[in-house]
Amino acid sequence: MMVIWGRANSTNVRKTLWCAGELGLTFERRDAGGAFGVVDTPEYRALNPNGRIPCLQDGTLTLWESNVIVRYLARRYGSEPFAPTDLAAWASADKWMDWTTANLAEPFRDVFWNMVRRTPEERDGAALAAGLDACSRLLAIPDAALAEKPFLSGEALGIGDIPLGCIAYAWFSMPIARPDLPHLAAWYARLRARPAYRTAVMTPLT
Repeated sequence: MMVIWGRANSTNVRKTLWCAGELGLTFERRDAGGAFGVVDTPEYRALNPNGRIPCLQDGTLTLWESNVIVRYLARRYGSEPFAPTDLAAWASADKWMDWTTANLAEPFRDVFWNMVRRTPEERDGAALAAGLDACSRLLAIPDAALAEKPFLSGEALGIGDIPLGCIAYAWFSMPIARPDLPHLAAWYARLRARPAYRTAVMTPLT
C-alpha cells in the first residue's frame, strides 16, 4: 500500500501527487501539516523526524524530501521518456529539480507568503519586491531553455518539469506583475493540458 502524507495545498506535496498521477499509481493521501497538524505527533516523527511534508510510505519503505520522492517514484515505477534510462538524459532533466530548489524556491517563498499567506496589512513590501525581482530574473533561465525544447526534461515531460511546474501554478495565478516570458508561458499551457497536473497541482492555493 502506498501512502502520501501532506496537505494538498503544499507545493512540495503537489510534486509527489503530480508525479504519482503521471505514473498512474494508486495511493492514499493523508492530510498532515498546516491546519491539519499531525506532523508533531510521535507517530509521524517516527516516519519523518524533520516533521515536514510530504512523506511517502511505499510498502516497507519510508521516504521524505519531495525531490527524493519524485526521483524514487520515477525510477521505481516510471519508464521512458518520463524516466530515461540513459544517464545523460536523466541528469539533463534532474538538474532542473535541484536548480528550482537551490535557486528559485527561496525568493518564490517571499512572493508566495506575502501574496497568499499574509493579509495586505501583514505583507513585507521589501521582501515581496526583492522576491519578485529575483524570480523574474531567474525564470528567464528556464524560459531560454524552453525555447529549444517543449519541456525542461526534453521532448517529453519528465522529472525535471515537476518542481518548477508546481511553482508555476502559483506564479501564474497570483495577482502580480510578471515579465513577458513566452516560452515559459507556453510550457505552462502544456502542463495545464495534462489531467494529472490539473488534479494534483491546480487546486486552491490556500
